Amino acid sequence: MSKPILVTGATGFVGSAVARALGARGHRLRLMVRRGADRQNLAGLDAEEVEGDLRRPDGFAAALDGCGALFHVAADYRLWVPDPPAMMQANVEGTRLLMLAAQAAGVERIVYCSSVAALGLVGDGSVADEETPVHEHAVVGLYKRSKYRAEQEVLALVRERGLPAVIVNPSTPIGPRDVKPTPTGAMIRDAAAGRMPAFVDTGLNIVHVDDVAEGHLLAFERGVVGERYILGGEDWSLRHLFGLVSEVAGVKAPRVELSRRVLWPVAVASEALARGFGVEPRVTREMLAMSRKKMFFSSAKARRELGYEPRPAREAVGDAVGWFRAHGMI
Repeated sequence: MSKPILVTGATGFVGSAVARALGARGHRLRLMVRRGADRQNLAGLDAEEVEGDLRRPDGFAAALDGCGALFHVAADYRLWVPDPPAMMQANVEGTRLLMLAAQAAGVERIVYCSSVAALGLVGDGSVADEETPVHEHAVVGLYKRSKYRAEQEVLALVRERGLPAVIVNPSTPIGPRDVKPTPTGAMIRDAAAGRMPAFVDTGLNIVHVDDVAEGHLLAFERGVVGERYILGGEDWSLRHLFGLVSEVAGVKAPRVELSRRVLWPVAVASEALARGFGVEPRVTREMLAMSRKKMFFSSAKARRELGYEPRPAREAVGDAVGWFRAHGMI
């Protein structure tokens, strides 16, 4: 594509990986960056920067002007949300208005980064896919509800207005450049540092962030408008994942499995402290509620239709631990 491609969220974990993958393909990059955002993930990228924020739609038209494609990766991703309206405004209304602005600007192709959080979940250890039924009342957690609603807005615009959007649903990415870090990255970092004393019985689908980025480009190049593609890797129980992290990092693995009933009052107290002192809680009631179901997913559709081939989770864990260590976070 000769026209610039706009990437939102490029200072973030997944967004920076997507921007780097696009740059490696030789695409011209325009990056929408919030004022005051940490720009360390943009180091070495040959890209034009424009200021923009999902909560300020008045800047969307200028950011999209002259662009041929949009990769919308930006999102408010937090598991502790003391200000729910702000998250909904950014993730749902911000996404809807950005899609409309892109269509008005004549953008030819859109890749929207949703999440497996927006999809149905079996939860008992069975694997879910793009066709697993989902209803909003069954979606646990404010972040997940915001991503569900945003995805529904995009799908509605595809149906009703011909929006040229393909949707990708990453599972749980880990790897380099997790500067915040993300909630999962913080868990990997703490386990690698030997600071994870216990765990609950749950499971995640682990994928390398650079494979998620490659999946975005494959969706751009080969995906069908209006279709969803899970970009996942391997399903791991939390017990076995922490065992892998400890093996890679050379520390003792946590061996104590705690029940949610024991942790519930801890979560209540942790949330109270967070509200009182402005710190992020280590555990919340929403986290415990989400952990009741194992979040296992299949990427068979992306493999079959896009040629998506994620690497083993061991490599993702190794790269994540190595990056955290190299940057003084372990």
